[in-house]
Amino acid sequence: MTRVSASAPGKLVLCGEYAVLDGAPAVCMAVNRRASVKVTSFDGEWHRVSAPGYSSLEGRFVVDGSALAWSQGEDDYRIVDAVWRSITPAAASCLSIELDTRAFVDEASGKKIGIGSSAALTVALTAALMQSSDVLEPALRSHRLFQGGAGSGVDIATSVSGGLIAYSRQEAAVSPLSWPAGLAYRLIWSGVPASTRVKLEALEKTGYRASKTALFEAAENMRNAWRSAADVMSAYPAYIEALQQFSVDHDLGIFDAGHEQLVIDAAAAGLVYKPCGAGGGDVGILLGHSDEKLNDFMTGREVPGCQVLDFELESDGVLLEQR
Repeated sequence: MTRVSASAPGKLVLCGEYAVLDGAPAVCMAVNRRASVKVTSFDGEWHRVSAPGYSSLEGRFVVDGSALAWSQGEDDYRIVDAVWRSITPAAASCLSIELDTRAFVDEASGKKIGIGSSAALTVALTAALMQSSDVLEPALRSHRLFQGGAGSGVDIATSVSGGLIAYSRQEAAVSPLSWPAGLAYRLIWSGVPASTRVKLEALEKTGYRASKTALFEAAENMRNAWRSAADVMSAYPAYIEALQQFSVDHDLGIFDAGHEQLVIDAAAAGLVYKPCGAGGGDVGILLGHSDEKLNDFMTGREVPGCQVLDFELESDGVLLEQR
């Protein structure tokens, strides 16, 4: 019996959201919550898929050429279908595939936290089926298939690489960055899940607005600021202003679910806060020059539904273990 395990981290986009779709650079951090996949060979008549905490249904399929024929679970396990069809693994026997994204779910509420679970799972699954950690290109291809061609690939690149990266959609260029010395952060969840796919669909229906160009330029400036804590803190207000106008013009709601008030309050306290999701909720980041200032800001603060997450920057990208 052969057993392969792989895992990959989630992510938060720190700047360049939406603009990255048009070729602007994005900066993204991996976070220490990982999607895990276990693949085990067994003697059976079909491949099977399970996902504890996500679905109680066991997926079952056989392979017919490059296509998968599902007897059950096709709707629940579209990500398996997309990855398999994209990389066409050579399976000598039937496989039992276990998917685990429970680290991306808030235990108290059962709600999904928006830190890129589908991308992390795609990377881990691709690595496990290919038995390789060199999976950027096939994982990008698989996730595009899963999303119907939508997305920039920054989430996939971050899950593969780990750490803090700058990413350009053109040629899927990844540049590792160092977290600036003296830049403290806290990650704050709005308590409201949001759908990136829905926001991307809304964006496609909106015509050109001048704020799109402004956001592109602001993203380039913000990328260059990730050299020092002082540069990051001084560059963010202009970037946030551009992002706010872009959100209004395209009706994306990026600053909904309490994010806007946190932006205002943080600025008044000499700090920076920005949402990191596609809009409507999810996670934001609070930045400052010291942990003490961040703690003072959050002490006694009540924003309905919001909570500080104990997530941190994850240095490792995709990890593979074979037995």
